Amino acid sequence: MKIIICGAGQVGWQIARHLAGERNDVTVIDTSAELIRRATDALDVQGVTGFASHPDVLDRAGARDADLIIAATHSDEVNMVTCQVAHSVFRIPRKIARLRSSAYLDAIYSDLYRIDHLPIDVIISPEREVAAAAMQRLSAPSTFDAENFLDGKVHLLGVALDDACPALNTPLRQLSELFSSLSAVVAGVRREGRLFAPEPGDQLFADDQIYVFTQAADIQRTLEVFGKHTARQERIVIIGAGNVGLSVARKIEALPERIRAKMIERDRARAEYAADTLERTIVLHGDGLSAELLDEAAVPRADAVLALTDDDKTNILASVRAKQAGAGMAIALINDPTLVPLMAALDIDAYINPRATTVSSILRHIRHGRVRDIYSIGDAEAEVIEAQVLSTSSIAGRAIRDIDFPEGALLGAVQKGGRVMKPTPDLRVEEGDIVLIFVLTKDVPQVEGLLQVSIDFF
Repeated sequence: MKIIICGAGQVGWQIARHLAGERNDVTVIDTSAELIRRATDALDVQGVTGFASHPDVLDRAGARDADLIIAATHSDEVNMVTCQVAHSVFRIPRKIARLRSSAYLDAIYSDLYRIDHLPIDVIISPEREVAAAAMQRLSAPSTFDAENFLDGKVHLLGVALDDACPALNTPLRQLSELFSSLSAVVAGVRREGRLFAPEPGDQLFADDQIYVFTQAADIQRTLEVFGKHTARQERIVIIGAGNVGLSVARKIEALPERIRAKMIERDRARAEYAADTLERTIVLHGDGLSAELLDEAAVPRADAVLALTDDDKTNILASVRAKQAGAGMAIALINDPTLVPLMAALDIDAYINPRATTVSSILRHIRHGRVRDIYSIGDAEAEVIEAQVLSTSSIAGRAIRDIDFPEGALLGAVQKGGRVMKPTPDLRVEEGDIVLIFVLTKDVPQVEGLLQVSIDFF
């Protein structure tokens, strides 16, 4: 499959890394020769330096016979024009654009993206994706990562284990026997910086970070098994009134339960705009790092503080200060993945990586066929793939114990009809079943081969 990626920044680079690793013909366009050099040196991709919206640049990138173009530059307008040129001049069948401005995303203007207007097949909004991720974290307090699959029936929880965890030093096989009615499956373990898919005989230790699948009804019990307790989030403070912060505040106001939310914003004009836009959220103007203002916002009594500014260091320091003041939990927006190892040491409960959420969203729209969902783990270390089993798949009609999954893959759940089942060695996977698989990035091509899922188009 021939794919053109416009923009070699963090998102474009990660998408190129994923797709090139799956033996696609990938070309990356960027105005920065240095970014292009970095991409071509590190990845099996071709590079073109220039403006992605210019027809001659697209022509040099091979647009005449491209199957897909992903416009992920930092400019909404460049992304939109790129898709228009890709359609009008080169007839590229499928076009994906990243759009950040809320002005372009209002539902009343959705008619703008018809094929006879602006021909964009899929629009990715990083701010909306990040806001949704923030709400996921709030819905599963005491986790550092959270996502749902199978229409909300199964959740993936990232849990950091400490000395109070009752499941320490117990083989996973024995845990399954002790809690046989629990749907939880530990699919991934990060230990001393290395992520791996555990074997049944592996044990868990303090300071491990685990990724566990569990059915929605079992979330509370699952967290208790791993030493975590949940509390209702009633008082929330948001630091930062940017697009992400506003989107989270709107989602909180739309919840059926009444939650008392406050917001802190240092830019006066933006604070005034937020106050006019939001209905029940109290907006305070000032520095989110100010101890006096945090006290005025009742941070010491807050159940959760979300630091959602566009500056990683501000988010980290605000989270640390909020936890020291007494906040129940702190969630930080972190763009730089090299800062993630600091989270546990600084007592920050959870983080949101905008790059990972955006990459997951784009991959979800690329890998159609029978793939229903994709979620990127960590710094593109692994993926969760939700896929329907084809009749031609090598796993159809076989018991789980007989399926030759790679070492870095682990089956988390199987849905038969409307019923979700915990994988057991004797469970037989049939055509039409939906499987949920945790897989290290290096093993994704092999898993997709087992599923016989190819990248195709609507």
